[in-house]
Amino acid sequence: MSIPRLLVLSLGGTITMTAGAGGGISPTLGAAELVAAVPGLGELAQIEARSPLKVGSASLTLENIAAVAAEIRAGFAQGFDGALVIQGTDTIEETAFALDLLVGDERPVVVVGAMRGPQQPGADGPANLLAAALVATSEAARGLGTLVVMNDEIHAARFVRKAHTALTSAFVSEMAGPLGLVAEGRVRLLARVARPALPTLEAGLAALPPVALLKIAMGDDGRVLRAVPGLGFAGLVIEGAGAGHVPGVMAESLGEVAAHMPVVLASRTLAGPVFERTYAYPGSEIDLLARGALSAGLLTGVKARLLLTLALAAGWDRAALARAFAAYG
Repeated sequence: MSIPRLLVLSLGGTITMTAGAGGGISPTLGAAELVAAVPGLGELAQIEARSPLKVGSASLTLENIAAVAAEIRAGFAQGFDGALVIQGTDTIEETAFALDLLVGDERPVVVVGAMRGPQQPGADGPANLLAAALVATSEAARGLGTLVVMNDEIHAARFVRKAHTALTSAFVSEMAGPLGLVAEGRVRLLARVARPALPTLEAGLAALPPVALLKIAMGDDGRVLRAVPGLGFAGLVIEGAGAGHVPGVMAESLGEVAAHMPVVLASRTLAGPVFERTYAYPGSEIDLLARGALSAGLLTGVKARLLLTLALAAGWDRAALARAFAAYG
C-alpha cells in the first residue's frame, strides 16, 4: 500500500534555531534536518523537504508567502497529497490565513512551528512536526483550508492567533475553539468550517499594494490617520475599540480617508464581530460605516489587512471587497 506524498517547506523560525557563539539563537536548520530528527515521520509519508527561507518569522513578507502558496499549488499539481509549512510562531496566524486565501485546493495545508528551540529543555518542535504531518496527510482534514497545528491542537486559519509569548499552549481560537486535536497518533476532528466562496486570489500578485494597519487608543487625535493617504498606502485597516469604535474627533477624518481608499473597520478586542447597527454616536460603527468604512466582520486586524491587500492586488472593486468581508461576518 502506498503512503501519502507530503511537501514540507521550511521558512525558519524558533523550530530551526540553534545557539551561536555570540549568544542567543538564530535560524540554522533546514527542512531535511528537521524531518530527520522526528522518529517515525519518514514512515508516515513520502516526504520532499525544501527550505526556501531561513528567517525569523517577523521578517517574512506577504510576497514570501505568495511564493510559498505558488510552490504548494505547483506541488499539488505534481501529485502531493498535502503540504506542511514550517516557520516561526510570531506570524503563523498571518501565514496561515494568507495561504487559506491563496491555495484553493481541497488537500490539507498545515502551518507549524515551535515555542522552544531544538536545544532547549522540553523542545516542542518534534512533537509539533509529527502532529502536523499526521493532519497534513489525513483524509479527514481535506476541505478545511489551511490549518495550524500546535501543542496537539488543530486550528482553522481564520480563527487562530498567538496569545502568549512563551507557553507551548500559546495558540488559541477564541472565536470558535480548536477544530480538533491529535491524540494517540490519531487525528480527531470535532468540528468543521466551511470555506467562504470567494473569487480567485491566485493571480495578479506581482505587485502587492501597501495596506496600513492602525490601532486606536484612548485619546487618539487622528493625526496618524490623516497622514495615511500621503504615505503611499492603497488601503487602511482600523482596529477600533470594542465593537469597532474610534474617538469622535476622528470620525470626519476617517470618512475623508475612506473617500480616497478602502478603509476596513476591525476590532482590537480578542474575539467577536464588528457591530453594524447598535451604536450611533460620532465614531461608532453606524457612523463609520455610513462614512464609507467596510466591516471586517470576525476577522482580526492583521487578517483583514491580508485580505484587503490580496483583494486590491487582484483588482477587486468596492462591491467585491464588501462581499468578501461579509463572508467572514
